[in-house]
Amino acid sequence: MKEYLDLVKLVLDHGTRKSSRTGIETIAYFGAHYRVDLANGFPLLTTKEIVWSSLLYELLWYLSGEDHIRNLRQHTKIWDAWADEDGNLDTAYGRYWRRFPHAYRDEAGNWQVREVDQIQFVLDTLRTEPTSRRMVVSAWEPGNATTSKLPPCHYSFVFNVQNNRLNCHLTQRSGDIALGIPFNLACYATLTQILAEQVGLAVGWFSHTIVDAHIYTATPGSGKEPYDHIPGLREQLKREPRPLPRLIIAKKPLHELQFEDFRVEGYHPQPRIKFKVAV
Repeated sequence: MKEYLDLVKLVLDHGTRKSSRTGIETIAYFGAHYRVDLANGFPLLTTKEIVWSSLLYELLWYLSGEDHIRNLRQHTKIWDAWADEDGNLDTAYGRYWRRFPHAYRDEAGNWQVREVDQIQFVLDTLRTEPTSRRMVVSAWEPGNATTSKLPPCHYSFVFNVQNNRLNCHLTQRSGDIALGIPFNLACYATLTQILAEQVGLAVGWFSHTIVDAHIYTATPGSGKEPYDHIPGLREQLKREPRPLPRLIIAKKPLHELQFEDFRVEGYHPQPRIKFKVAV
């Protein structure tokens, strides 16, 4: 997909070397942005193979509202490094999407906490006031962010309807260009299509702002060469994008959707490129 390759080239050409929490240096670019028209196809990269099953299991886990990885772990180990030994995850996106803690004072003046289902709010608003500019979902809870092993990276997104098409804008504080961004793109494109079909809208634009867009790299002889993502990304830049596939979703209420209700048609990616995750 050309938009992704343009993002890779932007960071490689204009990024600056920067240290990171992981101990591995990055080439980082501030304030990257791109957008893709979802009407042109499902944005699953074709310049390398993306493991669609892991991505979908993760999204369905978000939508479940769970704050542990016991069920997710049966399908993918993607969150194992940040969960405790019992599988509890202090920064579980779905917890905030479906059960964001809202503090308020009751009639007696005592502080109480109620949980807000932000995804349900978006669906209700799309059905009753689709022109609203308030369909915002946040995964950033300041108290959690000060103590979490890994505060949310893709921390806020907004839905907006134009010409009967549902658009989504995602804001991400930190984005791993080689590994994370392709997953984030396909994940939120899937979520946008799910919600659009729930309310009878077509899909529109996916717009993505990445505050710190970075590529992991390593100095020769540093002992961290396996984490150097530049060679694999340069290989992708040599490859010509292929036609995008289509995502087909069963016509079911949101709470009934399961893994088997999704399929990707016409996905013909080029060979996989391995990148090591920096934890």
